[in-house]
Amino acid sequence: MSLNTEVAIIGGGIGGLTLGLKLAQANVDVTVLEKLDAPSSVYKGELLQPKSMKIFEELDVLDVILDNGFSFSRIAFEEGEKEFAMDYSILPGDYDYSLMIEHEKLKGILLNQALQYPHFHYLSGSLAKGYDNGQLMVERKDVKKQLTVRADFYIGAEGRNSITRKEMNSKIKKIEYNHQFLTVTFPRPQSLEEGKIISRNERFLGLFPLPDAKVRSVYLIPEGTYKEHLKKGIHYFHKNYVELFPELEGYVTRLKNWKDIQLMIPTAFYADKYVDGRLAILGDAAHTVHPMAGEGMNMAIQDADVLGELLAEMYASGRISPDRLKWYEKVRKPRAENMISLSHLSAIAYSYSNRVITGIRRKGLKQMERDKTLQYKQMLNVSGLGYWSESLWDRLIQAGMLPARKTELSAADKSHYFYTEQEDYPWKKVEQP
Repeated sequence: MSLNTEVAIIGGGIGGLTLGLKLAQANVDVTVLEKLDAPSSVYKGELLQPKSMKIFEELDVLDVILDNGFSFSRIAFEEGEKEFAMDYSILPGDYDYSLMIEHEKLKGILLNQALQYPHFHYLSGSLAKGYDNGQLMVERKDVKKQLTVRADFYIGAEGRNSITRKEMNSKIKKIEYNHQFLTVTFPRPQSLEEGKIISRNERFLGLFPLPDAKVRSVYLIPEGTYKEHLKKGIHYFHKNYVELFPELEGYVTRLKNWKDIQLMIPTAFYADKYVDGRLAILGDAAHTVHPMAGEGMNMAIQDADVLGELLAEMYASGRISPDRLKWYEKVRKPRAENMISLSHLSAIAYSYSNRVITGIRRKGLKQMERDKTLQYKQMLNVSGLGYWSESLWDRLIQAGMLPARKTELSAADKSHYFYTEQEDYPWKKVEQP
């Protein structure tokens, strides 16, 4: 069996479906090959950052996403007896909030929207086995036959163990951590309507509200202690949560089975190249980040936006050349590496529980709340809407060695650091007649 398409996307996750939808809307024939034939129960990202909302509005799916998600602008940080806050509302414009949505729900929304277009094809139960003479070999569960896929371009969106990245001989640089997370969703108290991160000594608990009166939680444990927690039982798990946030009494305790709780092992890596000939990679195939800043899924969406815009323009103009894929790598690779660095620094701040590290972290949060420039840089960089690098002066303020700045940033100052359309899609500027 053989299949011909213009763009083949290996992997039907959020990144692959975002790219597929964008291309289908541009009348590009696109086929998404997904190995699963049913919803996954494995936890994946659920926090959408402002840039993702902007992209989804441009794809005409934001209203449906908002109807199925829970939006909030503020994240409260509790450090011992002190509380600090970070607020997306410091960002100018319409995208001054974040949103939590169940991962499989978001996938369903994107897939249903994409299926409305005749140029979009979705094959579930399709396991990509490898490349042979420039063609993709796929094993179909339903027909028990191998499918040969011929395409102009092959996009690897198949996750960390990407066969496309291996075919490209793209090497990765990996970062590992001294901790892991327990993650689970359970009913939430009505008062919990914003993000909350609670840290006390060596313990860390993140709580993020979902729709339908649920909350997604992440609880940090030292590396190698999972079996110890498992042995102590579900009641020990309840106890840790309630001690850190007493309002969870009667909510987290509804969890009765340890099997509902997943172990999440954070790693970070980035590939040395995203493009090779007619092959390209995006999302977790190209980079993974520590989950502390909630960026992994959003980076895949941003990859898909840039790559989709580039491919759509190629087909619209008739200038279809693998060489032009380099524009995608040029835009997305440095941005992804900036985000990996930002998430890594956030992770290090919570990786150690000694008094020195805890004191530095608390001082940094306090100064960031006082200094609106520091806070704006943090929220802008996390949002994906733009980037403003931190200076030595910023670092000294965070450490308390310099006083917090009192001046407020103007809307013009803030907007100056937003990515422009020319920065997102620079080939358009270069290639204008």
